[in-house]
Amino acid sequence: MNKQLSIWLGRFGNFAVHSFHLLGLFVIGATIVWSAIHTYLYEIMSKPYATLDDILLLFIYLELGAMVGIFFRTHRLPVIFLLFISMTALTRYLAIDLKTLDDHKILTIVAAILLLAIAAFVLRVGETRYASPHEQMSAREDISDHKTTNIS
Repeated sequence: MNKQLSIWLGRFGNFAVHSFHLLGLFVIGATIVWSAIHTYLYEIMSKPYATLDDILLLFIYLELGAMVGIFFRTHRLPVIFLLFISMTALTRYLAIDLKTLDDHKILTIVAAILLLAIAAFVLRVGETRYASPHEQMSAREDISDHKTTNIS
């Protein structure tokens, strides 16, 4: 009886963790969509035209949504997306406050963007060059829906 209880508790624990994981992803995804819609309708559309920082902000929302979507489908956190989001956020900060920043701060931000780009490159090379064939195929199958998306 003790072994059966242990098996049942293990299954229940796995179910609870999986349910919490899905709930968390839905909450994060819904928050991103809600925030993006609010920003678009009440901040961007209220102006006569969208500025560069508005467009870059929309790209940040898009990248966050893509990251959650990939995490939802593959159960892997695409760290490279965090680097893309960071680069976009720093670019947006640079575009907004360029006139008020001194040269040292501008160079620091540009150097940070360059380091993030190098890190993204290293991650991408590492995942393509050093992943096992099984990991490469499973990642492609997880991301592709086999109907409209072809990932090569």
